Amino acid sequence: MRRNRPPLRLLKHPAGWIASGAGSGFAPFAPGTAGSALALLPWLWLRELPPPAYLGVCIAFFAISVWAANWVIREIGTEDPGVVVADEWVGQWLCLFLAPAGWIWMLIGFVLFRLFDVWKPWPVRWADRELHGGFGAMFDDALAGVYGFLALQGLAWLAARQGWLS
Repeated sequence: MRRNRPPLRLLKHPAGWIASGAGSGFAPFAPGTAGSALALLPWLWLRELPPPAYLGVCIAFFAISVWAANWVIREIGTEDPGVVVADEWVGQWLCLFLAPAGWIWMLIGFVLFRLFDVWKPWPVRWADRELHGGFGAMFDDALAGVYGFLALQGLAWLAARQGWLS
């Protein structure tokens, strides 16, 4: 059975590019993971910003992505379509906020965000089921990103306390 693929015509509009995470949402399998992985490229720039500016970019991108996700949802008539991965970008960035330096922490943050995004502990699962439209598509992943942030910060604290970072 062939999976129903979103139309590439979505990329003819800026909202399609934004919502699909620069096209990563069109990955043939695991578009959420592909979106999270591609989100690491702009994060390499984002991590250099002061914390208030970092969070400002996250908030601004969240707001723009709500608009973009609403546009895609209207265009293809599917609630929270898999092609919308801007939510993974925001969630991944929130998870990696204040992450310790080093590629290992980026990798741990990537895995933690994917874990919370797939597992959907409360209230992530509630938001996924109860909130709709562009905001609903975006908000559950933002919550998963906050869970990932807390877990990553906890691991970093533990690593520092145990001397693993020395």
